Amino acid sequence: MLSSSSLSCFIINRYIHTHHLSALHTYIYMCKIFLERVKTIFKQTRELAILPLIYIYTYIIIHYIYQPSPSYIRNQTVDCVCYVLQPSDLRYFVRIHVNALKNFDFFMTISTTLPLTGALVGSMVSAKKYITSEELGKHNKRGDLWISIQGKVYNVTEWAKEHPGGDIPLLNMAGQDVTDAFIAFHPGSAWQHLDKFFTGYHLIDYKVSDVSKDYRKLAAEFAKAGMFEKKGHIVIYSICFVALLLSSCIYGVLSSDSFSVHMFSGVLLGFTWIQVAYMGHDAGHYQAMSSCGWNKVAGILIGNCITGISIAWWKWTHNAHHIACNSLDYDPDLQHLPMLAVSDSFFQSLTSKFYNRKLTFDPVAKFFVSYQHLSYYPVMCVARVNLYLQTLLLLCSKRKIPDRAFNILGTIIFWTWFPLLVSCLPNWTERVLFVLISFCVCAIQHVQFTLNHFAADVYVGPPTGNNWFEKQSGGTIDISCYPWMDWFYGGLQFQLEHHLFPRLPRTHLRSISPIVQDLCKKHNLTYRSLSFYEANVATLKTLRTAAYQARGLLWEAVNTHG
Repeated sequence: MLSSSSLSCFIINRYIHTHHLSALHTYIYMCKIFLERVKTIFKQTRELAILPLIYIYTYIIIHYIYQPSPSYIRNQTVDCVCYVLQPSDLRYFVRIHVNALKNFDFFMTISTTLPLTGALVGSMVSAKKYITSEELGKHNKRGDLWISIQGKVYNVTEWAKEHPGGDIPLLNMAGQDVTDAFIAFHPGSAWQHLDKFFTGYHLIDYKVSDVSKDYRKLAAEFAKAGMFEKKGHIVIYSICFVALLLSSCIYGVLSSDSFSVHMFSGVLLGFTWIQVAYMGHDAGHYQAMSSCGWNKVAGILIGNCITGISIAWWKWTHNAHHIACNSLDYDPDLQHLPMLAVSDSFFQSLTSKFYNRKLTFDPVAKFFVSYQHLSYYPVMCVARVNLYLQTLLLLCSKRKIPDRAFNILGTIIFWTWFPLLVSCLPNWTERVLFVLISFCVCAIQHVQFTLNHFAADVYVGPPTGNNWFEKQSGGTIDISCYPWMDWFYGGLQFQLEHHLFPRLPRTHLRSISPIVQDLCKKHNLTYRSLSFYEANVATLKTLRTAAYQARGLLWEAVNTHG
C-alpha cells in the first residue's frame, strides 16, 4: 500500500552534463532515474505504468512548443514537479523549469482503470493549490483585494476597512507579492494574523530577487538584535526639549513687553513645532512608545493638540507616500499643483490616484510653475497654512477616519490655546509678525522634506512589490551632517534608511547607514547623500528645469491665443 504522502509530489533534479545526448535522450535518461526512484514507493505494476506518460508529455511541451535548442538544454538543471490534483481521473499538474528558461504550467488527464486505494486518494487531496501572478493581478480592485506574502495568497478585501495603516496601501499594492513592504511596516507579531486571510492558494511562479533576499536577511538580523524595540532615550530627551522650548515661548509672550522678546518667542514656537513634528512622525510609525495604543495617544496629543495637524491626516498621506515613494500619480507628497511640479509629466494633467481627481495643468498652474524656482522658498514659508486646511478638509469629510472624535477634539484644543496665546500680544502688528515668524521657522522643516525627494528619481504608475528596495533607493536623498546635528533633522536625514526600515527608531539610523550603503553598492543601486547646501541646489535645479519647460508652454499659449 502507498503511504499518505507518496503521490502528492515527486521531484527530479539532475544536472545533465553530457555533451553527446540529444534533448530526447536527456528525458529518457531522466525518466529512467525517476522510475528507479519511485520503484520503492509503487508496489503495483499497473500504477507504475502511467509514470512514463508524464515524461512523454513534458518532452512534447518543452521540445516542440518552446523549442529550445538541444545544446541549451544540455548542461542545465532540469526540475520536474508533479502534483496529483483530481483523484477522480488521475489529473496531474506538471511544472517544468529548465534553469533560466520560463516555467511551463499545464494540466494533463490520463484516463486509466487503475484501482485507487484509500491512501492514494488521501495523498492526492493533500496537494497544494496554485495560481499564477497573472491570475493574482486580477484581484486588484476595491472589493476584490488579494495579495501575496512569501508566495502565499491572502484575501484582504474586508481587512482593508480595518487595516491600521488605512486602505490606501492595500489598494495600491493589491494583485501582487508584497513581502518586502509587509516586512518593512509590520512587527513579527503580525505574521500570526495572516492565516485567517489565507485563500489556500500559493503563487506557482513566486521568485525572490537577490536584492530582496539581502533586504529580508538584514531585516531579520535587526529584529533578532532587538533594534526595533530598543528606542534609547530619544523620546525622553525630545519631550524635555519640547517642554523647554514651548514654556520659554509662553513665558516670553506673557512676561515681557519687549518687541524683540515677542519675536524671539515666535522663533521658539517654530522650533517647538519642528521638534514636535519629529515626535509625531515617530509615534505615527509606532517608534515612540512601547505599544500601539500609547503611540496613538501620543500622536493625537503631539500632532493635533500642539501643532494643529491631524495625526489621522498624516497617516493617511504618509503611508501612501512610503508605499508609492516618488510615483507622480500615487504619491501625494509630490502632488502640489498649481504651485509646484517636479516633472514635466504633470503637464499632461495626470490623474491623482490618491485624491481620485485630475491634477489639471491649467493656465494658472502654468504661470505658477513657470516661476516655481523663484517662489519655492516663499511657498515653503506659508506651507503650514495648507496643512491646516488639509486637516480641516479631512476631518469634515465623509471618509472613514480612525478615532475621528479624538482627532477633532485635539484640533479644537490647538485652535483654542494658539489664538489665545497670540491674543496676549499687545497689538495686531506683533500678532501677525509672531505668526509669520513661527511659520517661517517651520519652513526649514518643509524644505527638508522636499530635499529628500524632489530631486530624486520619479515615475508614473502604481508601486510594485518586486522592486521595493530599488524604488526606495531611487526615490530618496539622504542629507549628510555631523552626529551632533541629528536633533535638527530628527533622523530624517537618513531618508533611505528610514524608508527601508520605517519601524526602526531613529537612534539606530546612523549606525545602519554604512550597511545600507554597502548593500546598494553590492547590487549597483543608487545611494545619494548630499550636504544640506548641495540638496538645496539639486532641488532648485529640478524645479528650474520644469519651470523653463512650463514657461515654454506658457508663452506658446500666449502667442496662440493673444
